[in-house]
Amino acid sequence: MKRSKNHRNANNLVDRDRLYAPAEALKLAKETTKVKFDATVEVALRLGVDPRKADQMVRGTVNLPNGTGKTARVLVFATGERAEQARAAGADIVGDDELVEKVQNGFLDFDAVVATPDLMGKVGRLGRVLGPRGLMPNPKTGTVTPDVAKAVTEIKGGKIEFRVDRHGNLHFIVGKVSFDDTKLLENYQAAIDEVNRLKPSAAKGRYIKKAVVTTTMGPSIPLDA
Repeated sequence: MKRSKNHRNANNLVDRDRLYAPAEALKLAKETTKVKFDATVEVALRLGVDPRKADQMVRGTVNLPNGTGKTARVLVFATGERAEQARAAGADIVGDDELVEKVQNGFLDFDAVVATPDLMGKVGRLGRVLGPRGLMPNPKTGTVTPDVAKAVTEIKGGKIEFRVDRHGNLHFIVGKVSFDDTKLLENYQAAIDEVNRLKPSAAKGRYIKKAVVTTTMGPSIPLDA
């Protein structure tokens, strides 16, 4: 693949023969960003787990102390009083049967989904639509709950969800290039602490095998995680 001049110049700033400390890696990620918009900063990990085994699945959520830099569009499946609570908390889209049908027909203009337990029988039919996009509500991540107001508030406030894929890769965002270095580092530390806390007891050997920091359309920076 032919790289642009800006990308080549940015790539030349990265020493591929060393692992950068988190603070240094995040600072360098900002310096190598050449796009004109406020790029997203994210971390990618290769974990020493076998996701095909249920006892080695790594999945969780974390509230980033400084938010993500983006206001998530939250869709809530709820009725009655809980639907009103969701709207009051700032949910962007709220509904039940008609909304289920709308999503089934291809509506996907949202970033997160919350559902009350009583509607999961209907929402469960959307597994093929929401599942591949990582949007399926799940009790383990707090997105299937009777307290929809709390769930919406947390997501709007910077709660992120992460899940290892079938190859053992996991990634999460830590903010935007416009964030100062301290805020990015605080977000990174909160997320990596949670990933470490969720290390499966069945996983053997090195847990975090490889880690990189990158920005939108920017080069990857080897990270000492």
